[in-house]
Amino acid sequence: MDLAKYVDDLAAQGRYHFTTADVAEALGISTVAARAALRRLRAKGAVAMPCNGFHVIVPPEYRRQQCLPADQFVPQLLDRFGLDYYVGLLSAAEYHGAAHHRPQVFQVILAANRRPIACGAVRVHFIARRNVKEMPVAPQNTPRGYVQVSSPEATAFDLVGYARHCGGLGNVATVLAELSESIDPGELARIAFLSPVPWAQRLGRLLEAAGAPNIAGPLAAYVGQAAREYAPLNPQRASRKRERDPRWKLVINDDVESET
Repeated sequence: MDLAKYVDDLAAQGRYHFTTADVAEALGISTVAARAALRRLRAKGAVAMPCNGFHVIVPPEYRRQQCLPADQFVPQLLDRFGLDYYVGLLSAAEYHGAAHHRPQVFQVILAANRRPIACGAVRVHFIARRNVKEMPVAPQNTPRGYVQVSSPEATAFDLVGYARHCGGLGNVATVLAELSESIDPGELARIAFLSPVPWAQRLGRLLEAAGAPNIAGPLAAYVGQAAREYAPLNPQRASRKRERDPRWKLVINDDVESET
């Protein structure tokens, strides 16, 4: 068996990922020889290597981007490393129908930071959240299986908590305006304890700014009990303004408006 036939056989079985070690074992060759053969196949665009030693088969419809779409290999890659994950932030919002600004990178939440992936035109960024295993997810089907995506409610908290990865609070408010249609108000309040209290304070204010005050109602009750002090609306800016929002216990140090 040669490498091209090995790759064709995998694809025929519906499997689009493999490792250098898999090739060496299947073909009965050394690791060095396997790497050389894979380099030749990558040069033809038939396979790509998003991570050292981990390869994906690139069907003709994806040859232009020179890689499989991220959601079709990231779950398999992270499973190889035994890492818990979920697709989050703007990428998760897109799954839930909030695609006002299509993300330029595929955003994945892990328990610890990891180097980004660049595979052809595909970019994957990893963001750290220590309690990744506790966050509620909503599995989504892909052509190669399924991918774990944060629930609409968990996505809302992450958008606020990691606003710098999402184009700032203004863009977050815009995304929340669309995402709010998928958010369950009771569930939003129920999972609030999984995030820092200031995230809930900011989220409530932004939901109101996004035209979804009804979604924020139960969250206000949680903030009333859990918030011990005022927090800045924008933690990246100095709190020079004196305006305060007593409902959410926020110092309003930024003018945040939704574009919708």
